[in-house]
Amino acid sequence: MPRVSSKIPGVQGCAVERTLSLIEGKWKIVVLYKLLRGTLRFNELRRLMPLVTQRMLTHQLRELEADGLIIRTVYAQVPPRVEYSLSARGRSLEPVLMAMKEWGDTNLSSQEAQAA
Repeated sequence: MPRVSSKIPGVQGCAVERTLSLIEGKWKIVVLYKLLRGTLRFNELRRLMPLVTQRMLTHQLRELEADGLIIRTVYAQVPPRVEYSLSARGRSLEPVLMAMKEWGDTNLSSQEAQAA
């Protein structure tokens, strides 16, 4: 079941706050953006995101899966193969992610983008 948290106990918060509770985290939005290109394995994500640690990426992927934004598929083979893809719910964030990319392309200089 998706987790909906609020900074104030017992208060659900507005739609923006509830949405942010699903995608907050340093790497979640980046993971979702990378998965727009299609299904990726864990190590492919790591290569696309060289600054994230293995532990942090694992944590962020687990939370995204628990919130129903990504699908984790495990193939029973040796060695095990695990793939990640966007769920329909995660895919519905595509316009938001693309708007963020367009805003960044327009408003951030290349120096600012590298520092971020």
